[in-house]
Amino acid sequence: MTELIENVEKFIEADSNNSKDEVKEEYAYLEKGGFSSENFKIKIQGLPKFYGIVELKKLMNETLGLNVSKIKRLKQSSKWSFACFQNEEERSKAIVALNGYFWKGKRLTAEKANPAPDPLVRKRKQDEINQDVIDKKKKDMENKDQEERLRDVTTPCWRIPYDEQLLTKQKVIIDLLKKYENEIWLKNPARRSEIEAKRKLFNGLTFELMGIKSSPVTEGYRNKCEFNIGYDEFKELTVGFRLGKYNKGNICVVPIRTMCHVSEPMKKAVMLFQNYIRQSKLPPYSAVDYTGHWRGLMLRHSSTSDDIMMIIQFHPQSLTEEQLGEVKKDLIEYFSKEDAVACGIKSLYYEHVKKRLPGEEPSKPIHLMGPTHIVDSILGLQFRVSPEAFFQVNTKAANILYQQAIDLSEVKSDETVVDICCGTGTIGLCFAKYCNKVFGLDSVAEAIKDAKANAELNGIKNCEFFAGKAEQILSTVLERTSKDVVAIVDPPRAGLHMRAVTQLRNTRNVKRLVYISCNPDTAMKNFVDLSRQRSKTLRGAPFVPVRGVLVDMFPHTRHVELAVLFKREEEPESSNVASEINSQESKELKEDFYSFVY
Repeated sequence: MTELIENVEKFIEADSNNSKDEVKEEYAYLEKGGFSSENFKIKIQGLPKFYGIVELKKLMNETLGLNVSKIKRLKQSSKWSFACFQNEEERSKAIVALNGYFWKGKRLTAEKANPAPDPLVRKRKQDEINQDVIDKKKKDMENKDQEERLRDVTTPCWRIPYDEQLLTKQKVIIDLLKKYENEIWLKNPARRSEIEAKRKLFNGLTFELMGIKSSPVTEGYRNKCEFNIGYDEFKELTVGFRLGKYNKGNICVVPIRTMCHVSEPMKKAVMLFQNYIRQSKLPPYSAVDYTGHWRGLMLRHSSTSDDIMMIIQFHPQSLTEEQLGEVKKDLIEYFSKEDAVACGIKSLYYEHVKKRLPGEEPSKPIHLMGPTHIVDSILGLQFRVSPEAFFQVNTKAANILYQQAIDLSEVKSDETVVDICCGTGTIGLCFAKYCNKVFGLDSVAEAIKDAKANAELNGIKNCEFFAGKAEQILSTVLERTSKDVVAIVDPPRAGLHMRAVTQLRNTRNVKRLVYISCNPDTAMKNFVDLSRQRSKTLRGAPFVPVRGVLVDMFPHTRHVELAVLFKREEEPESSNVASEINSQESKELKEDFYSFVY
């Protein structure tokens, strides 16, 4: 009997040790070297119902003097979030600063939070325990091919006839614009009768929305693609698109051979690179244990010349400079061969991609061989494209979009065009022959260099470009303009900063504005602020939408470009309230401007 009890106790102890080992495995990533955001984490509770991640991060870093690395907000709760730090000292400092702090009328509390288990390890263990789950997944894989599933994710409308795609996109945007107009109706009581009258005239909208313009090409239209490197379902090293998410326990990479939006020259270049890394002695980077080297591949393809630029993303790990030199030398040798030339690979870059510390600048691509740029064409102009430059992903459709923007603007030869978020100057340079002067501004200094080079490349003399954030230098740029200004706004997906919108509203000589958006949903806030009635902040007369057009830049997806012409409402000549700008604010903006220019 005693022996039986001892055996049972040993069994229980062994089982307990196994359970501890399993739990430890889920947290092994914390001990594998390198910084993990899970090491020093806190939980912040009592947050207000409505707040933004950027807003909370600004409170912590700027107002409270903390050094938060990352904020994680769970979808199921808006009243608490996780915040991650670099070390225990910074975490403790944050807990002291946040506990009892009042923010937006709410008293915050903070406490230490345990790290999250590795979702991939947990998922694998669950699959090992539950064989039924594995069998079901295998059956599902047999029923639906992975490449087909990838097409459903990347180009979800690929099964729908193209004409039907266009009609669906148009309906979605019309419904979105109706919501915008409802908000304007609520915020502008004096204009309600006018809004209702216009809706009767324009089929439910207050302005004319012209029919959607189709893309000239619907297959292989993308001129830029970023590819993942990893293993497919058969454990073959693959270059393609990742299907699934790490936090769901799935990082399978699927080949892109059936992707309808990737061009054939790009597919050949991907296969060539895949063959290279399969022969390489260096392993691919692993998101599980942070080992390995090959991280990703970016390709840019000129629709004019068919030239391809290849940017290879590589994690150096602990390789010496001499060893890294050998990697670069090998890449140059391989992509100088006949097969690579036949694929159209003309330009080769190499980029170190590794986890950055807060405040650390990202690495820049290193040029290895061929020309430093490829050249593409829009509306008869030549544009050089660098590795990091913004360039519309569908070149053929960009011709239509830019011509529509010119037509919408009603620009005259004696007017000035201000191109806000100008990127490499494509829109402004296309406007140049229709107006007296073009001023372009963008926050990316490299893009401004490209814009100036593109002006020189095309022999255009009436364009000037400035580096700086729109909200910081727009006011001073506008002061350089002539009496009548047409503003062109083509911001990132998040939209234009409110301070820039305010400056447009308060600068009286901006008569018309063409707003181009690849994400109309987020653009609606800018639309509302441009159109809302005067206030202490928005002193200038509001802009009113007059005409709009949709251009399909992204066939087989749900995305579409929207361009809308806004005109400023008339105001009495005696009223100077719209042109007054706070002198102190103007002085600060000038200082910001000149610091960027000089």
